[in-house]
Amino acid sequence: MTTQHSYHIFLVDDDQFYLSIFEKRLLNKGYQVISSFTNGVDCLNSLGEKPDVIFLDHNMDTFSGYEVLKKIKRFDPNIFVVMVSGQEDIKTAVDSLKHGAFDYILKSNDDEQKINEVLEKITIVKDLQARKKPSILKSIFSFV
Repeated sequence: MTTQHSYHIFLVDDDQFYLSIFEKRLLNKGYQVISSFTNGVDCLNSLGEKPDVIFLDHNMDTFSGYEVLKKIKRFDPNIFVVMVSGQEDIKTAVDSLKHGAFDYILKSNDDEQKINEVLEKITIVKDLQARKKPSILKSIFSFV
């Protein structure tokens, strides 16, 4: 996919090393508006910055990924949240999706490719959503 959107991306992971690598991968792909958080509380407190995409670690201290996901979705159900975890348990992935995650990525050697694929899917969905929204003129003339 060749279209590149300017997304404001939040990265949330209590593993500072993984967070740093993740951020560098996104910067290398051309994404420039990235905010990193080492806990869910800081992420939740920053939702006013209106992120488009949040990559959220499943296992964190204070709040679990599920708890943070639920609060994000209550704040704005249109934020694309991608759960990132080392958990290979299918139930964890299914539960993430049930709670509103857009996708689930397993931390592994090929997660860079998976991250790119998820961002491409998000671009496709956002493009489809934009096409479905009627223009202002169309909305006005539909009442006439």
